[in-house]
Amino acid sequence: MIKKIVMATNNANKLREVREILSPLGIEIISQKEAGTDVDPEENGVTFEENAFIKAKAVHDIIGGTVIADDSGLCVDALDGRPSVYSARYAPNDMKCKKLLDEMKDIPENERTAYFECCIALVTSNEEPKFMTGRCYGKIGTEERGTNGFGYDPVFMYGEKTLAEMSPEEKNKVSHRAKALEKLYDYLKKRNGE
Repeated sequence: MIKKIVMATNNANKLREVREILSPLGIEIISQKEAGTDVDPEENGVTFEENAFIKAKAVHDIIGGTVIADDSGLCVDALDGRPSVYSARYAPNDMKCKKLLDEMKDIPENERTAYFECCIALVTSNEEPKFMTGRCYGKIGTEERGTNGFGYDPVFMYGEKTLAEMSPEEKNKVSHRAKALEKLYDYLKKRNGE
């Protein structure tokens, strides 16, 4: 039975989302720093799955136990899927949306489709790693809107709103991370025999 999970991250926003979604299971979720390690492995994978596994394994190799890590990013059809696994390194944090809007300024409305993808890797001591993937489909808007969320949320349109215009509860129903976490939730619930 899994009672505690270490999340291989120091990102407070991600940690909060994971805690909110998994809280009904009664499993304690702590950050890698709270677990006593602070590794930052090189994410040199070419897929979200590879990068999530690199992060989870790096923390697991130090502390053991059950570790999860996620890797996620934005894939824009008109940019041949970029920035994809390079989403975090695409531009400095406060410049990501601006750079994306600049790159897409001549792309017509009907060609601005995009999706967020999230892959969560679950690494334990005596089992093969498990992977859960979720996607959120939408399009890239033409301006930044909203103050909630982080990263590319202010330019990612889901219906008539950007993710940054949604409440955390609304976003947790539709986001790529929420969809991957729902799969993790179902797996952990079954595994813990609930």
